[in-house]
Amino acid sequence: MNEINIGMVGYKFMGKAHSNAYRALPMFFPESIKPNMKMICGRNEKAVAAAAQQLGWKEYSSDWKDLLSRDDIDLVDINAPSNAHKDIAVSAAEAGKHLYCEKPLALTLDDAREMLEAAEKAGVKHMVGFNYRFTPAIMLAKKLIDEGRLGDIHHFRAWFLQDWIVDPNFPLVWRLQQEIAGSGAHGDLNAHLIDLAHYLVGDISKVVGMSETFIKERPLPDESGGLSATSGHAAEKGPVTVDDATLFLARFANGALGSFEATRFATGHRSTNSFEINGSKGSVIFDFERMNELQVFFTDDKDDVQGFRRVMATDPPHAYSDAWWPAGHPIGYEHTFTHAFVEFLAALQEDRQPVPNFSDGVKCQQVLEAVELSVKERKWIDVSSL
Repeated sequence: MNEINIGMVGYKFMGKAHSNAYRALPMFFPESIKPNMKMICGRNEKAVAAAAQQLGWKEYSSDWKDLLSRDDIDLVDINAPSNAHKDIAVSAAEAGKHLYCEKPLALTLDDAREMLEAAEKAGVKHMVGFNYRFTPAIMLAKKLIDEGRLGDIHHFRAWFLQDWIVDPNFPLVWRLQQEIAGSGAHGDLNAHLIDLAHYLVGDISKVVGMSETFIKERPLPDESGGLSATSGHAAEKGPVTVDDATLFLARFANGALGSFEATRFATGHRSTNSFEINGSKGSVIFDFERMNELQVFFTDDKDDVQGFRRVMATDPPHAYSDAWWPAGHPIGYEHTFTHAFVEFLAALQEDRQPVPNFSDGVKCQQVLEAVELSVKERKWIDVSSL
């Protein structure tokens, strides 16, 4: 296979990110399968037509079902709002299309499991959009852990902090409506932290959490896209039905302890995505605002030079570094999507499932729902009970 024809559902924030990644692949990863950006879909015909021209898609449609009967579509990329994921993924799998779906995989654990079952039954390749895994500095952290250089892992603490909805007059966008988004900061931000915890440390066995919605009603929006919106109806409001912030504690199956914090009300934090891992032989600290760096500490350093060191993950032998820029030149957020698609297309060439796939999405959804149940019942929840 030298080329793959792609149909994409969604054209706003994630649609731009995915389109940019597809367009970068032939230039920077010429050995990869060439993505042919065949058709983009969205409900607003005028807007999706403009997006097709802007983002580089050959055709457009206002109905995603147009992708299913076409023999010239091999892969369906789903980055529409969360409430649309299941129907599109199940239908596309039944039509024999490979699947790439943004996180969280679905609105509910049952829906996520149905998506996985459909993909497995159809025998198609499937991947979930946990793009942060493909940050070279995070991949370095994974390498240090897998090689035992941090020793036994004791702690994983992570926080994803934003402030884009602190203003009570910010409109009621779809991300603040449970029936569309599923949950708020929890499903949007904690989902990434949970997946990184699974990737780096291992399975989460028990959780206990708390959450809060600080602003209960917001103005109805005139127009929204991505993480922005406008409203001309300040007097007309609707209820916010998701969490503004969710925090939880976790026990890992291997004995490590974890803490997780996701909020959209951390003033001064535009998008602080960070974690720290402490092991018996060392520690690492990562902050996505400085995504090319990993802070590393080893206990066996000599006493007079002990301390966290800054490691730049921009040069070989760090992951993907030889595909991009000369030594010391940083990469950015958009490159994580390109790396994710490199993995997906390599999996197609090698006839294996890519990682992370829908199984990882289901495992993340299981933890998300365990935390929600813990908030409701005010007690520790065994993740495996769901």
